[in-house]
Amino acid sequence: MTTEEPISLMDIDEDDNQNHTLKPNNKGKNVVVPDTKAIPWVEKYRPQSLADVAAHRDIVDTIDRLTSENRLPHLLLYGPPGTGKTSTILAVAQKLYGAQYHNMILELNASDDRGIDVVRQQIQDFASTQSFSFGAKLPVKLVLLDEADAMTKDAQFALRRVIEKYTKSTRFALICNQVNKIIPALQSRCTRFRFAPLEPIHVSERLKHVIKAEGLDVPESGLAALVRLSNGDMRKALNILQSTHMASQQITEEVVYLCTGNPLPKDIEQISFWLLNESFADSFKRISEIKTRNGLALIDIVREVTMFVFKIKMPSEVRVRLIDDLANIEYRLSFGCNDKLQLGSLISTFTRARTALVAAAAR
Repeated sequence: MTTEEPISLMDIDEDDNQNHTLKPNNKGKNVVVPDTKAIPWVEKYRPQSLADVAAHRDIVDTIDRLTSENRLPHLLLYGPPGTGKTSTILAVAQKLYGAQYHNMILELNASDDRGIDVVRQQIQDFASTQSFSFGAKLPVKLVLLDEADAMTKDAQFALRRVIEKYTKSTRFALICNQVNKIIPALQSRCTRFRFAPLEPIHVSERLKHVIKAEGLDVPESGLAALVRLSNGDMRKALNILQSTHMASQQITEEVVYLCTGNPLPKDIEQISFWLLNESFADSFKRISEIKTRNGLALIDIVREVTMFVFKIKMPSEVRVRLIDDLANIEYRLSFGCNDKLQLGSLISTFTRARTALVAAAAR
């Protein structure tokens, strides 16, 4: 009679180890490829070269010429958001450095800490190191400070000295929305370019390019609504287009307004009619109902009604007083004042304007 030999724990471990060595190594084979559909269109269709920048050809051509002649100065680009400031600088960097792009540029934006310590350490360290830009057109590096108007005053004063010290090896590009928040000492060291809001024709052309590339169904009324709501902001236009596409296959005017929460033009006409013709109680009730039913913000109604007032024929003194009152209501709403009180103020303003119109007609 044979006895079974006891199996030790060591034997089990050894067997397991042997089994593991027989398993194929699948590491790195199940790599998840990012879905290009998930990329925001703002980044997907960002201009890759200066020729692709949608507008401001005079500014772009000037910067392009300075770049080609190796005479690029320190730059200060300012203007409203979505007008192509960052895209222009990134296209310049791509043209200058090509494959060496990531080694030759330091990019900092509002999400980064940009106090005086960052200027003294990170920016100064980058600017002070010698650049070996094989194949680059310029031997200098580029420091890109996006939203520079958010930098503290102390950091800006420190940056002024860094710019002076490392001009031979580094170029600085400052981008901001409000140039008055940049200290004069920094402004005087840079060549300034103002990027105005884009013309409707430029926004429309770029949107048509994206619509064609994505194969979207956008009628002319829908495109006109996108252009109107963007207010010359290309980034806003693309974000509205993408979010509306997610909600509906056909991007009509009504869908665009509903997705963005903006009042439809027909609603504004109706509200303006009530303000100019109905009694205080009826106007208050009807505007409150349409506001609740369509989920409208009173501040959006006030802004759209103000634009509608410019189209109405009325004496200039009445229009001036009406616009001034509407501006005060919008100002109070931006500070979170009570909606019902401000709606009452809106109706009262139009009631006074109506009385002035009747008096002017009676003369």
